Amino acid sequence: MEQFKTLTSTAIPLDIANVDTDQIIPARFLKATDRKGFGDHVFKDWRFHNDGSVNTDFVLNNPKFTGSILIAGDNFGCGSSREHAAWAITDYGFKVVVSSFFADIFKGNALNNGLLPVQVSEDFLKQVLQLVKQNPETELEVHLENQTISVKNSEITETFEIDAYKKTCMINGYDDIDYLVNNKKLIEAFEAQKTY
Repeated sequence: MEQFKTLTSTAIPLDIANVDTDQIIPARFLKATDRKGFGDHVFKDWRFHNDGSVNTDFVLNNPKFTGSILIAGDNFGCGSSREHAAWAITDYGFKVVVSSFFADIFKGNALNNGLLPVQVSEDFLKQVLQLVKQNPETELEVHLENQTISVKNSEITETFEIDAYKKTCMINGYDDIDYLVNNKKLIEAFEAQKTY
């Protein structure tokens, strides 16, 4: 995984609640086991019409909105537990998803795949969605070490929670195996102290 410490980016406002994993990555695209290429199918049924033409009304197809932060409505990532949803979002280019609530399994899958789920209050979410919709150039700053998300050049800021272990992994770019390998000397020292 890539290290994640801070991110400043414009954002894409997906102002839809209860986005489930089948909407994020439809089941018919789950045949592959390689993580690459899933971004091509993220929100496929919303990005394209049945005839394959581009749905210009869908926000990801609106050239005004760009960036590596997705601002979603409440209850993002509900539904099935498919890890492919996190793969698709990261492969599309997002590094952060902001919502007022995440399904637990999606949240875990996101963190395991280098995607930071930032859970904020409903009021903060509404305010940020409105600002970004009104001005697509609005930038957000996500500071993982401080656990803050802010609207750049403003007083609008909020803290967010994250599991301490997952925070360490994201800051250092570790997956679970990398974390253990990095702590090999500590593990060996602990084992050497044990008496059987």
